[in-house]
Amino acid sequence: MTTITMDGGIPNVTVPPFDMTFRPSKVKEIIGQVLKDKLEGVVYHADNTSLWCREISDEIKHKLKTMGLERYKFVVQVVIGEQKGEGVRMGCRCFWDPKTDNYAEEVFNNESIFAVAAAFGVYLY
Repeated sequence: MTTITMDGGIPNVTVPPFDMTFRPSKVKEIIGQVLKDKLEGVVYHADNTSLWCREISDEIKHKLKTMGLERYKFVVQVVIGEQKGEGVRMGCRCFWDPKTDNYAEEVFNNESIFAVAAAFGVYLY
């Protein structure tokens, strides 16, 4: 449980206990399962990708919220593209507290599509 104390009118927030922090290994499992459930056996079609991205990101965010991580804000990004044998590189830069904030990512591939999903957990002080 997060504790907040007042020192001379200024809030003093302590970091969450270890079991209540954003754990990339657990989040990576969630992302991988959602990607597999939604995209296994799916054939690429450009008209459907925005809907798939929205559905996948909403489901990942919903599952992250059920983990019970108090005071965390989640950002989920999903990219889906056609598998044509080309390489794709993605990157991100974030300004955050390394003691509490983290991210997880997972990649899904089949014969016709690739998908990359990243989830960021940012602790709200």
